[in-house]
Amino acid sequence: MENWFKLKERGTTVSTELMAGITTFLTMVYIVIVNPGILSEAGMDFHGVFIATVLASITATLIMGVFANYPIVIAPGMGLNAYFAFSVVGGSGISWQVALGAVFVSGVLFTLLSLTKFRYMLLDAIPTSLKHAITAGIGLFITFIGLQNAKIIVDSPATLLTLGDLSAPITLLTIVGLIISLILMAYRVRGFLFVGMIITAIIAWMTGQLHFPGTIMSLPSGLNATAFQLDIGSVFTQGLYSVIFTFLLITLFDTTGTMLGVAEQAGLLKDNKFPRSQGALLADAVGTTAGALLGTSPTSAYIESSAGVAIGGRTGLTAVVVSVLLAVTLFFSPVVSVLAGIPAITAPALIIVGFLMLDVLRKIEWNDIEEAFPAFLIVVLMPLTYSIATGIGIGFIVYPILKLIRGKIKDVHPIFYLFAVLFFIQIVFFSH
Repeated sequence: MENWFKLKERGTTVSTELMAGITTFLTMVYIVIVNPGILSEAGMDFHGVFIATVLASITATLIMGVFANYPIVIAPGMGLNAYFAFSVVGGSGISWQVALGAVFVSGVLFTLLSLTKFRYMLLDAIPTSLKHAITAGIGLFITFIGLQNAKIIVDSPATLLTLGDLSAPITLLTIVGLIISLILMAYRVRGFLFVGMIITAIIAWMTGQLHFPGTIMSLPSGLNATAFQLDIGSVFTQGLYSVIFTFLLITLFDTTGTMLGVAEQAGLLKDNKFPRSQGALLADAVGTTAGALLGTSPTSAYIESSAGVAIGGRTGLTAVVVSVLLAVTLFFSPVVSVLAGIPAITAPALIIVGFLMLDVLRKIEWNDIEEAFPAFLIVVLMPLTYSIATGIGIGFIVYPILKLIRGKIKDVHPIFYLFAVLFFIQIVFFSH
């Protein structure tokens, strides 16, 4: 084990890696509750998505740990699941089977890109300001969904949106849960999102809003409701190319950025380069592809992996430990189902994750209108149009136009002009 994971070479031990794995698990396990809850809004079977979420996470994380030897966890990404459920399925009226087909196609493309240098060309073509804007826009979108689920924000005939009834039991419980999670976060409690969920669940039980099932554990079942249900053919007959591109784009730079950040924190970069990057990216690509076959939204590297790195995790053994712990959660489906069924338990996690994603806004050069205004459009239009793809598309169209007006044609990568044209055609001619 020491030779395979190079524990001595990286200055770590089995016990340190074990604790790092447990810590990382506690910080990211909320996804096994939140992800099935979000995708069930798209009409998918909760138990099937739960098992698919866990299995896809285990598959990708094991590849990351065993073959790439990085302490990085991969699981269905927040934001990508919201895009899947609320924009692709809910907003466009596409069936979840077809949406899974689009995820599968993007996963195959991601796999092919991971085997070539073209992936770096795609990443370089997208301006840094727009990458940050996409992350922030998705964060705002996730927060918006959390506020809606908790009825803190509700529909209004006069103003479209307005403040809900804060005295309603579920809304009040959400606010309490949010305060609890923020306090835990302020005091740097490991796994504060998961711990906050558990405390909120206990309060819900005490107030009669939650009723635990008769059995806490059960054998995994229900995967047949989502596994191999994807419809690939309709992806092309319905021309869902912008959906494929959006899945691919977000997964590609989100995963790469997260991996670089965690690797840098762990001191694993060499001359500012990412060793074994091909294996690491392949882990996510395989996770996305396998997830589509099993029945879940695209996977992504988790920034929560930095929690394990912070206490000494330096090798793939940390990721293997997380995979083992994820496997254990498969037997707690009854409890996970009950917790995800109470919006007040999951909404605080959505709101806080969205808040954390907004941190990248400070990296945008707001005094440069050519960079700032397209970024601004991406951030505000994602929640206002209830579509991540629309926000990205309009930002990608406006960016080169501003550069052309200022006579800075060469400042825009040639591939980016192609992106702009494709998004223009999609939004103008195929968005309705």
